[in-house]
Amino acid sequence: MATSPDGELPRVRRDRPQVFISPMPELESPQRQMPDSLMLTGFWYRALPTDRVHRNQLQKAMLLEIPLVLGRDRQGQPFALRDACPHRGMPLHCGRFDGEQVECGYHGWRFDAHTGQCQLIPSLTAEQTLKVDRIYAGSYACEEHDQFIWVHVPEPPAAGAGFTKQGEPPTAAPQIQKFTETYQLAYLTADMPVSVDHGIIGLMDPAHGPFVHQAWWWRKRASIHEKRKNFEPIPNGFRMSAHTPSSNSAPYKLLRLYADADSITTTIDFTLPNLRTETVRAGKYWFSSLTTVTPITRNHCRIDVVAAWNLFRWMPFGPELLKFVFAKFVEQDRRTMELQSQGLKHNPHLMLIDDADRPAKWYFELKAAYLEAKRTGSAMKHPIPEPVTLKWRS
Repeated sequence: MATSPDGELPRVRRDRPQVFISPMPELESPQRQMPDSLMLTGFWYRALPTDRVHRNQLQKAMLLEIPLVLGRDRQGQPFALRDACPHRGMPLHCGRFDGEQVECGYHGWRFDAHTGQCQLIPSLTAEQTLKVDRIYAGSYACEEHDQFIWVHVPEPPAAGAGFTKQGEPPTAAPQIQKFTETYQLAYLTADMPVSVDHGIIGLMDPAHGPFVHQAWWWRKRASIHEKRKNFEPIPNGFRMSAHTPSSNSAPYKLLRLYADADSITTTIDFTLPNLRTETVRAGKYWFSSLTTVTPITRNHCRIDVVAAWNLFRWMPFGPELLKFVFAKFVEQDRRTMELQSQGLKHNPHLMLIDDADRPAKWYFELKAAYLEAKRTGSAMKHPIPEPVTLKWRS
């Protein structure tokens, strides 16, 4: 907006509603978008649910357009290697695994499952002195938490440099916050044919609920009303400060009766690269979830929701009820993203408005600040300088 000669903003007519519109970053065209500005490296990502990775077997996966092969050693510990033999590029998941080493199915090269270090090249003769221990298949740090195997995706090596022994990640993989020793855990997962950016801003969108998640047991369009929520900056992200849940949501009304609590509070955080955490407290009862939008390729992501709770433990069908609600939500979001992808194929002009789309704007600003800090080697400058109150109708 232009300023007056004395530097003040021009007066705005009060008899017209104000709509502040900013263009949305172009996301879908790889010709205009560098890959590293779309999918962030240097973070932990959920690779696969733990029940899909079995001992002494190989399972392929894709993260950030990186083909991976995952497995478990004889002790059940997970590992992840780049799914390509450094010799001739043969996918390693097509080979054999004896519980300790992965053998390429093309020429029998063998690699330590955890470090990726080459152990054997069968074609070498006794007098040939190639130091096989200097050869590595790409390896990735793994951790197993809350029914998922996490893989740390480091900064990519220089072009043509090959792989070396992988260093330790600077941080541990995220975990769901838990408040009691006894709790229940469940996960849901769904593929979405959109970029990780569209998946994330859809995840944090506060205005789509009455339209996408309509149900007699949740909310209706007629219940739409104005809401005010306080937000504050946190490292690498932002927080919707602890607040009373929406009054037009039936499950929260049921929770208040079940918990017999004086108050119920909800806190929601988003942190780079893709983490949304939500915590609901009602007296001695609690519910936590950690939702991630995992980038698979530039135009394909996956939403993974893991929830932990100590609610409804003695109520008949209580856990099943919670799983049903979450499954319904995830399927509604998945279907919406599937429909949205049809429109995105034509590269339409997109926009973000205040205040409902401010979290989406913050997400793009956080990404830009992270990439700038990585480029310059300086500390990341947080784009949210202070707490702010946002208003919207939903």
